[in-house]
Amino acid sequence: MKFNKKAIIAAVLFAIMMVFVGCSSNDGENSAKENTKTPDQVGGVSLENPIKVDKEAGTITVLAQVNGKYFTQPTRHASVFKDGSNGAKSVLTAYGTHEDFFNALEEIGAEPGNNMTPDNASTTKVEGTPIDLKVTWNGADKEYDVNEVINDSNGNKIAFKFGGNHDRSIEKHTGCLTCLDSCPVGIISNTAYSYGAVENTKEVKFNGNQDVLPEDGTYVATVYSIAK
Repeated sequence: MKFNKKAIIAAVLFAIMMVFVGCSSNDGENSAKENTKTPDQVGGVSLENPIKVDKEAGTITVLAQVNGKYFTQPTRHASVFKDGSNGAKSVLTAYGTHEDFFNALEEIGAEPGNNMTPDNASTTKVEGTPIDLKVTWNGADKEYDVNEVINDSNGNKIAFKFGGNHDRSIEKHTGCLTCLDSCPVGIISNTAYSYGAVENTKEVKFNGNQDVLPEDGTYVATVYSIAK
């Protein structure tokens, strides 16, 4: 049986070309995914500058990272500073500190309620200036309201207030920026529930909405402002 040398050479060259094309395609896909996890900038914040205050716009932007664990497990934490003792327990792992976040809220004109203590926590709901939270990321269609990215099992709206708790938050160093039930330590927390509603009475469960949030590890910008 005779073989056509030109045909064999052409077939070998075609096969080599397809291997390179395949490798190039995969590298591009991996690079795109990697860019969402190691961005130069998301919403004006970055690893080098993780918190930004815009007094004119009345906004605070904090860099955070999606923790996919809480797509399926409940948590009482929306956002916690990564180096706090609760740093791995939130839907969004923050890169701005709880102290800087407190100072930033005062800078945009928010007033702390400072009405909660460990003694009254289970019977008191947080007070203070109402705060909105929106979340966005590179490639997102818009800024998503917190109620779109975190699910309340009862269907209630998350309603954050600036609880304050400056000294206690420094002392405890939990890192809690944003709690999902009223909290005597977190800087802002959800006035819809008293402290312990998630872990003690178990009257509600909160999860990250994996139908809206990007994949685990993606960097996001969390944008806080005084509620209108």
